[in-house]
Amino acid sequence: MKTHAGRKLSRPTGARMSLLRNMAASLFRHEQMRTTYPKAREVSRFAEHVLAVAKTKTLTAYRQVGADIPDKEVRRKIFDVLVPRYQTRPGGCTRIHRLGRRLSDGAEVAVIKLIQ
Repeated sequence: MKTHAGRKLSRPTGARMSLLRNMAASLFRHEQMRTTYPKAREVSRFAEHVLAVAKTKTLTAYRQVGADIPDKEVRRKIFDVLVPRYQTRPGGCTRIHRLGRRLSDGAEVAVIKLIQ
């Protein structure tokens, strides 16, 4: 996914895209994760886009998801488990819950989940 908008998360482009890809793979693998609120917002956008592309189930979709998600097992889970679950849903497959502030640095923490 090429992004021209959104938060930079204090990282250069390559590091930011790598972060989003790995966090999205972790979200798809465990179906929830805890992170800072700005990262959760960006991972939510990225994950929603990956699921929207995967819903078409074409060869192009497999290749585009393969470019965004580095893990084969996670890609298999996306197409075998998650796409059938969200096939009829027009969007909004993630939910973000704010947890408050972290004691160490005061960063706002959130949990991002794939909804059932």
